[in-house]
Amino acid sequence: MQHLDRKSSLATRSVHRRVAGIDLELINLKAAEARSNPRLREIHCLHFDDSEPLHRMLNAIQPGSFVPPHRHLNPSKSEAFIILQGLLGVISFLEDGSIDPEGTMLLSRDEGRLGVDIREGVWHTIVALAPDTVVFEVKPGPYERPSDKDFAPWAPREGTDEAKQMLAAWERLFTGGRSDS
Repeated sequence: MQHLDRKSSLATRSVHRRVAGIDLELINLKAAEARSNPRLREIHCLHFDDSEPLHRMLNAIQPGSFVPPHRHLNPSKSEAFIILQGLLGVISFLEDGSIDPEGTMLLSRDEGRLGVDIREGVWHTIVALAPDTVVFEVKPGPYERPSDKDFAPWAPREGTDEAKQMLAAWERLFTGGRSDS
């Protein structure tokens, strides 16, 4: 396995000089780390530095993790996800916070929907619908914490009862009300 450095409580990064592989060992490691993380998610950066112009990462997310709706507007950034394992619900929203049915989809290898590209400035979130869900994520850099994301003013804050209720409603979009996913 390649050498990893811990960047923060939510992220590691590869320390490679030329080439880094993405294998099941790395995917399973990140999924396990997401299970043990209080936020139920973990990032693994393949880019070395936040100032790089293209960010490539693995994003491991467990069911129950609330990813606040956000957009990348200042500066404008698009974002793409490709499913590596598990099931991921992708939800986009209109300006008023209502769900955009045309921008809501399930990424599933079994169903043949493998990825999504989200244009600049679109409100969106992701929802893990199976344990150990891992996606490959790509978006422009650089990453600057204060301006990287605009969080939706109409959405609750992570960790609140309202966020748990909203997450349950999002999950029902994909499960049809079943609780066995």
